[in-house]
Amino acid sequence: MCLNLCVQSYSMAVYLVKQQSSTVLLQRLRAKGIRNPDHSRALIKEKLTADPDSEIATTSLRVSLLCPLGKMRLMIPCRALTCSHLQCFDATLYIQMNEKKPTWVCPVCDKKAPYEHLIIDGLFVEILNSCSDCDEIQFKEDGSWAPMRSKKEVQEVSSASLNNGLDGEFCGMGSQFSLEYNLEVIDLTLDSSSDEEEPDSPPLPSPPPPRPPSSATLPPPVKRACPSLSPTSPPVINKG
Repeated sequence: MCLNLCVQSYSMAVYLVKQQSSTVLLQRLRAKGIRNPDHSRALIKEKLTADPDSEIATTSLRVSLLCPLGKMRLMIPCRALTCSHLQCFDATLYIQMNEKKPTWVCPVCDKKAPYEHLIIDGLFVEILNSCSDCDEIQFKEDGSWAPMRSKKEVQEVSSASLNNGLDGEFCGMGSQFSLEYNLEVIDLTLDSSSDEEEPDSPPLPSPPPPRPPSSATLPPPVKRACPSLSPTSPPVINKG
């Protein structure tokens, strides 16, 4: 009796690994360099190229400068090489989140975005450095971009400029009015202490004493009748 024994070989390996911190991973990502902005411009032109078979043509593309993870302005804009969208996410937040819970999923398209495929977008770096007063931009067909502002911001800017123009106009009118009419302007915003510190005004000159009336203006004297004088008897002297 012959028994056919199948002999199988097994192998075992032991790997010693060390988990890298988010700081080290971020430094390595920066060391890889920034991707040439022309790659992103070519992607923009490809997306905005008119399709002859389609009746709808896209002439512009709006992209946010806020990270979809932290809803804050991008600091290090990056995305994966496998992503087909232009929207970037912040590399610092993305690596820190995957340090705690490693899923490595793109927060924009929900596709796999491993660390090895991450790149820093050079075009977004240029945009963030040159545009600091808006959170959204618009890409055009030729690859150029322009900042997008809400209607509220546009109204605030226009009203502020209008108020500044009116204030300057009224100030000029007031100064011209005061110069023409030589008016004395009193500043009511000054404290009472500042008024006390000012030197006292010189006293007003006293009026001259009244002049005595002249004889020509005096009324005529009043003549009064004198009582008649009667002779008096000599005093009586009593002899004792």
